Amino acid sequence: MQINADFSQRVLVHSSKEPWLASPMPGVDRRMLDRIGKEVARATTIVRYAANSCFSKHVHTGGEEFIVLDGVFQDEHGDYPKGTYVRNPPTTSHSPRSDQGCVIFVKLWQFALHDRKKLTVPMHRAPKTTLNGLSTTILHTDSRETVRFIEARAGTHVILDAKGGVEIFVIEGSLTQDGDTLAQESWLRCPCGPHIKLQAGQVGAKIWIKTGHLPYAKAPPV
Repeated sequence: MQINADFSQRVLVHSSKEPWLASPMPGVDRRMLDRIGKEVARATTIVRYAANSCFSKHVHTGGEEFIVLDGVFQDEHGDYPKGTYVRNPPTTSHSPRSDQGCVIFVKLWQFALHDRKKLTVPMHRAPKTTLNGLSTTILHTDSRETVRFIEARAGTHVILDAKGGVEIFVIEGSLTQDGDTLAQESWLRCPCGPHIKLQAGQVGAKIWIKTGHLPYAKAPPV
C-alpha cells in the first residue's frame, strides 16, 4: 500500500474530513496520512481507540512516536493523557489499550534502527523558550531530525528551516501556509527546500513540527 509516498511532493491532508477506516483490531480505527507497506509499514496515522479497546502485544522493530490528542492512551508501562509526546525506540514492545478511549497521532518505522532512547514528555509542562510571540519546546533532537512543540500567538509568523523537509500537525487553532488554511488536525508535509513560512490564525495555534527527516524516508525491510 502506498499513500502520499512521494516525499518530493508537498502534501496537505485535512484529517478531520477523512473517513475512519477499521484496523485489524475491533474498536481501533485509523485515518492514514502517509504509508509505505501493509500492516508493517512506514506510516503516519491518526488512530482512535474506543473505550475498552486494545491492540495485541507487539514489538516496534522500527520504532514508534505518538502524541495523545484526546483521552488517555495506556499500556503496561503507564497511562499517557492528552498532551503527552512519546518515543518508543526500535526493539521496544507493549500492549496498547484505552479504558476510556483516546485519539493519537502516531508515526511508525521512522527511527534510526540503532536508536534506543525512550522518551515521554508532557508537552504543556516541558521547558520552553518564548520569543516574538512563539513558545517553543524541543521535544527531541538528534543527527537526523528535530521535533518541536510550538505555541504561536494570533497572527505570529513561524519560519522553519526546510533543508531536510518539514512536517506539521496542528493540535489546536489554525495556520496559513502558501495560501492554504490548516485547521485543527490538519497535517502538512513539505519537501526539502530553503524554508517555509506560516502564520497563526485568529486564535493562535499549537503545533507539532518535525524537521530534517525526509532524506531518511524509506519503506521498512520486507
